[in-house]
Amino acid sequence: MRVSNVLYRRDRLQRPRTALPLRPIRREDGWCDAPGDRNYNRRVQLPYPASAENLWRSDNLYDVVVVLDYNVRPRARNRGSAIFMHLARPDYAPTAGCIALQRPHLLRLLSRLVPGSAVTVSS
Repeated sequence: MRVSNVLYRRDRLQRPRTALPLRPIRREDGWCDAPGDRNYNRRVQLPYPASAENLWRSDNLYDVVVVLDYNVRPRARNRGSAIFMHLARPDYAPTAGCIALQRPHLLRLLSRLVPGSAVTVSS
């Protein structure tokens, strides 16, 4: 998967150093996860009429988010949405399909990523 851009919580984190496109997360930012919706697997504004994940989370998992190009072109219904690289829970509990790293590791990686960088996941 190629890295696309970075979203971050400006109220919790200084602007990350990265060559990737960067955008602060706003309270009304969401990510559509409704397979039948025309904006499936895209950022949307909340409230949204279809199902959408809130990117402004109360936990710290989305303080910094690397958007990956999984299921982007072409988008396929039920193939998955909101597949990100984000912060890990303290106990490294499983994610819902994302890649999770500790904050210092993700920030260090961000400083090395450039547009066109790819992430390979293997089992």
